[in-house]
Amino acid sequence: MARRPLPRILSSGTVSLVRGRDLARTAADTATDVLHPLLTIGRGLRILASAGRRRWSETPKDKRGPALFLGAACVLVVALVPYGPLLALITLMAAAAWQGRDRTPVKTGPSDAEAERLGSLYEALVPYFSIPEDPSPLFAHGGDWDKAFSGYEFDEAGRVTRLHIRYPAYFTDGEAASRARIEALLHAKSGRGREYLFDWDEEGNQLDLRVLAALPTGIAAQPFVTSPGETVLGFTDAGSVQRTLPVVEGDEPRDVPPVIWRTGPRSTEPHLLAVGQPGSGTSTLLRSVALQALRHGGEVLVVDGGGSGEYACLSGRSGVIAVECGPTGAQATLEWAAQETERRLIATRRAREGGRPAPEDTRRPLWILLDQPSVLAHLAVAEGGPDPLAQLQVPLRHGRPAHITVVVAEQFDHLELLNDAVWQHTRARIVLGPAAIQQIADVLGLPPHTTPTPHVPPGRGYARLGTGPVHRLQVPATPDPYDEATHPAYRQAVMELLPERAAPGAGSGSSGQGPARPLQGHPPAQGSALDASEVPEVPAEAP
Repeated sequence: MARRPLPRILSSGTVSLVRGRDLARTAADTATDVLHPLLTIGRGLRILASAGRRRWSETPKDKRGPALFLGAACVLVVALVPYGPLLALITLMAAAAWQGRDRTPVKTGPSDAEAERLGSLYEALVPYFSIPEDPSPLFAHGGDWDKAFSGYEFDEAGRVTRLHIRYPAYFTDGEAASRARIEALLHAKSGRGREYLFDWDEEGNQLDLRVLAALPTGIAAQPFVTSPGETVLGFTDAGSVQRTLPVVEGDEPRDVPPVIWRTGPRSTEPHLLAVGQPGSGTSTLLRSVALQALRHGGEVLVVDGGGSGEYACLSGRSGVIAVECGPTGAQATLEWAAQETERRLIATRRAREGGRPAPEDTRRPLWILLDQPSVLAHLAVAEGGPDPLAQLQVPLRHGRPAHITVVVAEQFDHLELLNDAVWQHTRARIVLGPAAIQQIADVLGLPPHTTPTPHVPPGRGYARLGTGPVHRLQVPATPDPYDEATHPAYRQAVMELLPERAAPGAGSGSSGQGPARPLQGHPPAQGSALDASEVPEVPAEAP
């Protein structure tokens, strides 16, 4: 017996049902807008009827007869007057419309608790915004805060979320120390645990304070819409950058403003330094950078100083040259990186002298990622060997024309072990995790424009590219896919971005001209027979 097909409403899935609900909801909203005057009049008639019934029940029984006779006489007079019934109906409808109007009270000023909080903020600012010589001070003890605070907003808990302050012109707003004192005071009086943005208008003598919303933490690693040479370090506030990227957060697409780091021969910030506390997300940042570099056809060289194995997912992948964890392997790997930098420079110079384009293997981006290199340097010195970080001078100094990028991630406690070459040539800086304002300023060169909070999610911090402004930053979630303690969806997203494993015995590069795996300090694949006199001399770093 042939099976009968399902009805259309069942076979078409939930699309038709959803469309029907949307149409019904739209029709209901339209009908409500059209019938709003009738609904208002009906609500007014109900109110008038309730008032009349209540008035009749409150009238004594001995007076109900005369009242009823007076009402009947009024109705008779209205009926006999020309146009009386029409005028009575219009009057009744007008009274019903007035009684049925929306009577939601409109808040026109602060409540008593909010006014008290504004008054306390005003009194706290008096010592900083007033001087005895001022004949008519804007800030004075017992003064009126309405003149100084021209705008304010509060949340449901009664805490300030936005405050516009006018201050006298003689306040030294051009000094960072003076501004820092005011910001620290407002941060303490407005409520700790939130991140505040202070916008100083020195020309107009005005300060705008507002609470910043938390940056999105649910954006996982994914193929970002970027060009080769562009790396998404994370995401920031909407007003900080003039670009947005389409991403998927959870299951919903949205546009978010990114922090883009541009590398290559024309980059002004060719190398990156990321600093943070344990668990702040520096390893997550390095994995995110590595996945984006591999997606754009680059080659990646990883040195894991901590030896935690968080980069094991990259081992043996196509495009990954090596993942080293020990001091001996790191020394050999970084020595090869220095030789590879020199080889690329020589090959490029020879090609230009001959009027030819640079070889393809010299234009393939090479990324050197170092996580906690100070640990390897300490172990190497303890074993009596050379410092592996000394080999970074050549890639850091000459890596930009050779398409070589160095990314160093280190902890705050070991920053003094980094040599001068790292500090001088890593002009793109990132600070992740909880840190004091002075710590952030020491790394980035400028203090943050917001008040750091003591508790932040992993991957949350600040970024500054070269001499640009300081941006708030949230690194996309890129956990170790082999760590079962992390979110399964984030682990799956990283696994989908990993390239295929390289065939046994094949080079890790995309073509046979790429460098071989540098496990024992092998010389570069090409140019190894060059005369030593052709290698550019690299002067030692000044102490």
